[in-house]
Amino acid sequence: MKKLLFSIHDVTPHHFDRLLEIDTFLQQTNVGHNYAMLVVPNFWGEWPLEKHPEFCEWLRQKSDSGVEMILHGFFHKDDCQHHNHIDRLKAKKLTAGEGEFLGLSASEATERVQAGLKCLEGVLGHEVSGFIAPAWLYGEAALNVLHEQGFKFAEDHWCLWSPDTGKELLKNSPVISYASRSVPRIISSLIWSKLATKLLAPMDVIRMALHPHDFDKKVLVNEFDRALNALLKHRTPMTYAALLNPNDVG
Repeated sequence: MKKLLFSIHDVTPHHFDRLLEIDTFLQQTNVGHNYAMLVVPNFWGEWPLEKHPEFCEWLRQKSDSGVEMILHGFFHKDDCQHHNHIDRLKAKKLTAGEGEFLGLSASEATERVQAGLKCLEGVLGHEVSGFIAPAWLYGEAALNVLHEQGFKFAEDHWCLWSPDTGKELLKNSPVISYASRSVPRIISSLIWSKLATKLLAPMDVIRMALHPHDFDKKVLVNEFDRALNALLKHRTPMTYAALLNPNDVG
């Protein structure tokens, strides 16, 4: 049977209420706990995990229940002052100042990745093998650091690969995701979601991503509900780790 790879981005105490709402919604579907949480260790430098023990305990409970935990940057905030022209355009058009790993130097990227791993693994009590950059944006230094650190999987807007081995795990795979920052982005999200559930139907694996703020807009919630149920009619949820074993992807 074909597969669905589902993830919740921006998992931080700052969004705890929305995350609880989304998780409750998922438990009422066939997704259950078979999804991934992309965890930010210190969201915008104002929400360190260690300062929120109740949230950390919830993460551990979700992990024990089967939810896959993935490192999602460190601050989730782009504070780089030395972007080149192309990166500056990406940072402006593709995200609202949150492409944290787009313009970092090698030393900066290494420091944040290692600090993020130490924090998240300390919270969970087990190893974290995946990294996904905020806004799916990576600079060359960040890509090199992921390889050096031996991450088993990472993804961008179009594909999923293993930084450890360099092997491509999933290619030509656009993500079904949503944006709520403005009316034009909401409209484009609705159009893409409706089209994608049909256009991507032949693919063995479809990726779907949700952000906490998506649940702020009823129109997006309704479309997400429709799209998810349409996909689950012909797909079973899977983990990122399962892509490391081709036999697990049918």
